Order: sequence, then structure tokens, then C-alpha cells
Amino acid sequence: MSLIIAWIVNALSLLALAWIMPAVQVASFGTALVAALVLGLLNAIIRPVLLVLTLPVNVLTLGLFTFVINGFLFWLAANFLEGFTVRSFGWAILAAIVYSLISWALSALLPGRRA
Repeated sequence: MSLIIAWIVNALSLLALAWIMPAVQVASFGTALVAALVLGLLNAIIRPVLLVLTLPVNVLTLGLFTFVINGFLFWLAANFLEGFTVRSFGWAILAAIVYSLISWALSALLPGRRA
């Protein structure tokens, strides 16, 4: 049940992100649900591989390259899905940061959940 709640929170975070940032567009709640699922899968499968492959760059930048990886995955999901768009790669990096902050804040508001 908590997995479904986290999925819905992430979809709501995407809708809030589209409302806050004009460079991100989400067509509907259904699109947000699919985008949240795809982002979750990309973060679970591809992100660990990218983090290991870019470990030297990540160490040199003191971990800041992780923002680029998160932005890339956000941009990849937007290019893969119909109805979910991001204006450019730079906006995708910023959108990934804001998306994670919104998702964290919404998760912290839920009763019985740790932030």
C-alpha cells in the first residue's frame, strides 16, 4: 500500500512541478502517473549504473555531477513519454531538483511516514 501512496505522491509532485515551472508540461493526471512510474523505474535501474560509471567525475565534482545524472534521467523520461515535456536539458536539471524537493515535502506531510 505504501508503494501506491508513494507513486501517487510522485505523480502529484509532477503536477505541482508543472504548475510551478513553465518549462515543464504534464498533460493530465494519468500522464503524471505514467511519468512517475517511468521516473521510478529509470531511477531504480539506470541511475545506479550511471553513478558507478561516472564515479571519477562525481568524486572530482564532490557529488555535484549527481544533479546532472538526475536531470538526464528526467529529460530522458520526458523525451520518452507523450504528454510530458521539458523545454531543454538545463531545465531538466533544475526540474529534477525542484521535483525531488516537492516530493520530499509532500511525503513529509503524510501521517505515519518519515521524511
